[in-house]
Amino acid sequence: MNGNQDGSPNGRQEDSPAERRSFYQRLESHFWRRIGAGLLALIPLLVTILILRAAFTFIDNIFRGDGGILTPIIGGTIFDRTGIGVVATIVLLYTVGSLYASRVGQVLLGWQKAVLTRIPVARRIYTVAQQAADSLSAGSQHQFSRVVFLEWPRPGVIAMGFVTARCVHPSNPDAELLAIYIPTIPNPTSGMLAFARDDEVTDTNLTVEDAMKVVFSGGIVMPDSLQARRIEELLGEEEGKR
Repeated sequence: MNGNQDGSPNGRQEDSPAERRSFYQRLESHFWRRIGAGLLALIPLLVTILILRAAFTFIDNIFRGDGGILTPIIGGTIFDRTGIGVVATIVLLYTVGSLYASRVGQVLLGWQKAVLTRIPVARRIYTVAQQAADSLSAGSQHQFSRVVFLEWPRPGVIAMGFVTARCVHPSNPDAELLAIYIPTIPNPTSGMLAFARDDEVTDTNLTVEDAMKVVFSGGIVMPDSLQARRIEELLGEEEGKR
């Protein structure tokens, strides 16, 4: 006899269609899991590269390219190279920073403020821009002092905010209010401003850096102090009670 007991001519039992489908499903699942893991691993790198590339191109185009400041001077010459705008920006910022750090620069800054604060339309723009720049400077008293939770925008909903200042209550000069900046997600440069009493907010042990990570990630990245227990632990406790 050329065959064997199971009827296969080569003496090996063939896989059933169900087993073949199961093998292909496992292979497909393995493949897509690895693709997803690779994508998640590369997302931070890709986002960083894209942002840096966009910033590099934007700054570079200020000085070169169509309408660039240096285009009439370096256009078509050996100096018309990618990156010359970034180099020019660094040199410009360093020169201006060195100038304003000197006594002459302080005099020029005083003249600049005196002139721009007297022009009706420019006065408001300059004042707001100056206050924003002061808040970003090192050692500024306008930086975020602490992170708090408060009910916003309605009772029962908790929002995370940054205390920026204290101010007098408009209807009670003897009372103080906290100025609380509530950032939007994932862009913290825009947000809402709320005023609340000290007893209306809950202090946290979060640093500003940890809170910013929560904002930028949309709540995906949570500090240890805010992480809830894993669902497996909760389910295990429920099973133990039964």
